[in-house]
Amino acid sequence: MSALNKQLWLTRVLAILSLVGVFFSHLALTDIAHGEANVATEWLIVQLSAGVVILFIAATLYTLGRVKREVERTA
Repeated sequence: MSALNKQLWLTRVLAILSLVGVFFSHLALTDIAHGEANVATEWLIVQLSAGVVILFIAATLYTLGRVKREVERTA
């Protein structure tokens, strides 16, 4: 498996984790909005989900740059 394929695979995994994270963030923010007594765990879920989304965006931009260089090199 080439380095570019590994990068593409990692980006796909982060995309799936981001979707799962957004779903759990929605649930956590719903609990927070409804005034639950202890929301520390919910805020942790929101923070972790935001971190995964940021990693996904960074990996996507990096992967797009590598793909662009690869296409230009082979063209």
